[in-house]
Amino acid sequence: MAETIDELTISYTEDGIETTKELDKKVLSKGAWSTIIYRYQDWNRSKEEYGPEKYTIRRYQKRNGEYMQKSKFNISSKDQAKSVIEALQGWTED
Repeated sequence: MAETIDELTISYTEDGIETTKELDKKVLSKGAWSTIIYRYQDWNRSKEEYGPEKYTIRRYQKRNGEYMQKSKFNISSKDQAKSVIEALQGWTED
């Protein structure tokens, strides 16, 4: 388990292959409840290559000195990410 924000990752290795490759992460909020957005790629076993970029927002709670994932929202494509961005921009413009 991770004890600091910097240790949190979605990278995952199985049978010597990094099946989830974290490309970047941005911390959106810190504290007892922390939120991080990650940019990542999944390994496609049949094609033996990484697939398109995806994004996920993870919410963590720190208890007893360790972060535990409590929820997540996956954004499955660049088009979906652009739609989320457009909606948020529309709602947050003055």
